[in-house]
Amino acid sequence: MATRAPASAARSTASATERKRTKTPTQYVFEWEGKDRKGKIFTGEMRAETQNDVHATLRKQGISVTKLKRRRAARGRKITEKDITFFTRQLATMLKAGIPLLQAIDIIGRGHGNPNFTRLLNDIRFDIESGSSMAQAFRRHPRYFDSLYCNLIDAGEQGGILESLLENLSLYKEKTIALKSKIRSAMIYPIAVLAVAFAVLVVLMLFVIPAFKDVFSSFGANLPTPTLLVIAMSDFFTDYWYLILGVPIIAIILYVRALRSSEKVQRLTDRFLLRLPIFGPLLRKATIARWTRTLATMFAAGSPLVESMDSVAGAAGSWVYHDATLEIRQAVSIGTSLTNAMQATHVFDNMVLQMAQIGEESGSLDNMLTKVAEFYEREVDDAVAAISSLIEPVIIVVLGVLIGGMVIAMYLPIFKLGQVI
Repeated sequence: MATRAPASAARSTASATERKRTKTPTQYVFEWEGKDRKGKIFTGEMRAETQNDVHATLRKQGISVTKLKRRRAARGRKITEKDITFFTRQLATMLKAGIPLLQAIDIIGRGHGNPNFTRLLNDIRFDIESGSSMAQAFRRHPRYFDSLYCNLIDAGEQGGILESLLENLSLYKEKTIALKSKIRSAMIYPIAVLAVAFAVLVVLMLFVIPAFKDVFSSFGANLPTPTLLVIAMSDFFTDYWYLILGVPIIAIILYVRALRSSEKVQRLTDRFLLRLPIFGPLLRKATIARWTRTLATMFAAGSPLVESMDSVAGAAGSWVYHDATLEIRQAVSIGTSLTNAMQATHVFDNMVLQMAQIGEESGSLDNMLTKVAEFYEREVDDAVAAISSLIEPVIIVVLGVLIGGMVIAMYLPIFKLGQVI
């Protein structure tokens, strides 16, 4: 019996086919030089698919092309979130100074040190010149501009408050980057120290302890129990080093691939991380800070609450809060208050719920959510400082006991030999 594909899978297949059909042809930047009917020389640049398109376009303008070459694409580094944030801040500043939009984008693109980012801004400027709105031009590059960014730009264009919204958006992205940096700094130090400790342990097991074993074999005496235990561990490590080193590496590679491709693995990972004894509360506070700041930014821009939830869910950074946000959106859409909908998900603290309730009742939800975000950002700062001060001595003690114990165990026979002599 034939089975029927789910509707969502059919829709996704159809949309993928449609995207292939409507894929925009690749365009290049051509540098040209030409003359008009009076012999006056003109130079310029033009985006087109082929050289024939450039000739045809300039011929309509009465210009005969004498020189034409495609600009060589310079290699550049990867476009990062910091590049997008800095661009947003620069664009907000220039628009507030009265510089026209297209000119501002051109100035930022020419002054940027990354050729990849310059090409991105040239594409956006070309789309706007061709009649697209700013939000539509950004939506053609979802890899760099998410739905939250594009929705806020759209609201700013429609409401005539693009400058202030760009400033709020740059502030939001700066806060988000700072928050991620603090979380990353809290995790990098212990991981780096443990990696170095593991490398030292491998060197001891494979090279140092076997050398001691050869020396001890000439003693002809019984070795202490700690020494025998360490030698047995070294023998096991030497015999099965390819499994001890290979299995974790292969497991990490497979996990990373599954994490990138499997939504189920991502959900399980997010739940596991939030339940960790030390880092779980830190990640939870950081997620709530990002969630409340995103919703405050969307609400302040005049975006309806229900429509804002899609962008908030995407920016949450955790599948736990992503699913909770979709539950909130469903409840709010049928008339439930935001506070009651948030309370039903059981992922928000009482303080967050109380502040949201006050904001709803007083009509200042964006201000209250901003205060919540600032509070949790300070909590993250304090938690990172506390974890850093706590982990350092713990790691030192663990490494001292582990490596120091191994060194003492290997020197015990030498001490006994000295006593006998």
